[in-house]
Amino acid sequence: MARVTEIHVNGKRRAIDADAEASLLSVLRDQVGLTGTKFGCGEGQCRACTVLADGKPIHSCLTSVGEAANKQITTIEGLAKDGKLHPVQQAFLDVEAFQCGYCTSGMIMTAVALLDRNPDPDVKTIRQSMQGNICRCGTYPRIVEAIRRAAAAMKKS
Repeated sequence: MARVTEIHVNGKRRAIDADAEASLLSVLRDQVGLTGTKFGCGEGQCRACTVLADGKPIHSCLTSVGEAANKQITTIEGLAKDGKLHPVQQAFLDVEAFQCGYCTSGMIMTAVALLDRNPDPDVKTIRQSMQGNICRCGTYPRIVEAIRRAAAAMKKS
């Protein structure tokens, strides 16, 4: 069996020892100790496990660590810089765009990818981009508002 001994996460090389077929999610949580990425459905349907691979959102529950080994992986823990939250994280807090918080990291990671490729999305584009990210608490209107606020804040900086 092929082994993966290193992955690049949040700007750092991380030593691991994993079967190449192990899920990226399990390696991030169990070996790297980054538990912000959540296991939801295990089938790529809820997107609670979303992380960025080379800036693109992926389902870490369905992605093997072997597939991710040569990519730059960013998790929710890697967004804040110098003790300051990413604008999307801050906007989610400001508008209370979560209740239980289980989906939040996946929502934020998907929103970050959206704003990286489209810094000024309209509401329709936000809704289309976030489609598939499931929030069982139903905070969708606040999530859209948070993304709009983050886009505005990112324009100013």
